[in-house]
Amino acid sequence: MRRLRATESIRTLVRETRLAPSQFILPLFACPGEGIRKPISSMPGNAQTSVDQLVKDCEEAASLGIGGVILFGIPETKDELASEGYAEDGITQRAVRAVKRAVPRLLLMTDVCNCEYTSHGHCGKIVNNDVDNDATLEWLAAGAVSHARAGADIVAPSDMMDGRVGAIRKALDQAGFTHIPILSYAAKFASVFYGPFREAAESAPQFGDRRSYQMDPSNGREALREIELDLEEGADMIMVKPAMPYLDVISQARERFSAPLGAYQVSGEFSMIMAAIQNGWLDHDRAVLESLTCIRRAGADFTLTYFAKTAARLLA
Repeated sequence: MRRLRATESIRTLVRETRLAPSQFILPLFACPGEGIRKPISSMPGNAQTSVDQLVKDCEEAASLGIGGVILFGIPETKDELASEGYAEDGITQRAVRAVKRAVPRLLLMTDVCNCEYTSHGHCGKIVNNDVDNDATLEWLAAGAVSHARAGADIVAPSDMMDGRVGAIRKALDQAGFTHIPILSYAAKFASVFYGPFREAAESAPQFGDRRSYQMDPSNGREALREIELDLEEGADMIMVKPAMPYLDVISQARERFSAPLGAYQVSGEFSMIMAAIQNGWLDHDRAVLESLTCIRRAGADFTLTYFAKTAARLLA
């Protein structure tokens, strides 16, 4: 077996899994203001950016051949109704319009959720101290339509409410956006690895947690049921989140479903790797590319990753 490992040229020739910048989606965080680039302390190299600065990041992503970006919004004000999540002049909607003017060919996804926009930090309407599933669907549908109207190419619901894909598909179709695909966060686990993201998006719950709607990390078979239900409701693409701790779920989903499959290398994965790199425990370039190769090898067609720009440069 070692004959085919002897030199770099032979290893390259027989390599089974290959990475390309077009497989990466870069998450970005839009905030109000102008000229703002506020570093996220737990995610080195990432920042909350005002729309003008976010446009520059998108221009850079396009120049690197990155497959696209996904936008998260940090509103000026939050309320119990997540109003800015579906407002026509909300922060995400403004960012979408600006990016599409500046970089029209860059694939632009939007995260459709409410946690960044609610005063309590949960993903939906609170009734009797819990998130009301069906009432929340109206907010999600309105948000998706507002993103499509602003110019988003793909909408990606991440809330894990039951029935949200069907509600969003119906709303998009009725509004004339039959061509807009839905990327469903179909198997999103209630993971500890989201911690740094909650600093980035200012979305930590003010009470309780999200385990009543995000998935139990112990349940792999349930993840496949969630994916199947979302596809039946009209999802065009599916996602597993997080990625590396759930490579088994990615692999099983790839074997069972033919739909395009994404994986989200989440903030905690990124921050762990960066912490080890900064402490001199891991080699930077190899750690970045190996982590992304493993996700690809497990079956992901594309990966949402904070390493997108770094990896694209390494692959150039």
